[in-house]
Amino acid sequence: MSIDLGILLVRVLFGGAIAAHGAQKLFGWFGGYGIKGTGGFFETIGFRPGTTFAALAGLTEFGGGVLLILGLFTPLGAAAVVSTMIVALVSVHLKSGFFAASNGIEMPFLYAAAAVGLAFTGGGAFSLDAVFPVKVLTEPYLVIGVLVLAVAGAAAVLGMRGQPRQEATTT
Repeated sequence: MSIDLGILLVRVLFGGAIAAHGAQKLFGWFGGYGIKGTGGFFETIGFRPGTTFAALAGLTEFGGGVLLILGLFTPLGAAAVVSTMIVALVSVHLKSGFFAASNGIEMPFLYAAAAVGLAFTGGGAFSLDAVFPVKVLTEPYLVIGVLVLAVAGAAAVLGMRGQPRQEATTT
């Protein structure tokens, strides 16, 4: 019982944080910039057209977060988070080291790690997965396969990335 409560707590808080990140990109909520503003940033880091990649990232984060909150198809929601966090880690944070204080990989790394953990634990007893059990979703081979596809998806997105723009300097 306490394990299931712990999984519920992690799912709701973590999924809520991820969904909020997606809502920033999609809707401009919570201090975000919406698709157009986020798309402009994505253009600067080599993802063109920026608005397409911003919408893709926002939908993946928002959708993955909502699936985690609900505990519905938990491994799939977790895989969506893993995929976007790999892209963020490589394209934005890797050059800055580990710690978040210097915009390093710490946060996307921890988000991806938490998502992998939830992919293997499943949604727990207090989830829609428990109400509508699809037993195949709890099989370790399927979870591994879904996570491998998430990594492949991230690699494909990173493969579409162009050169980041050089920022203009004024003298």
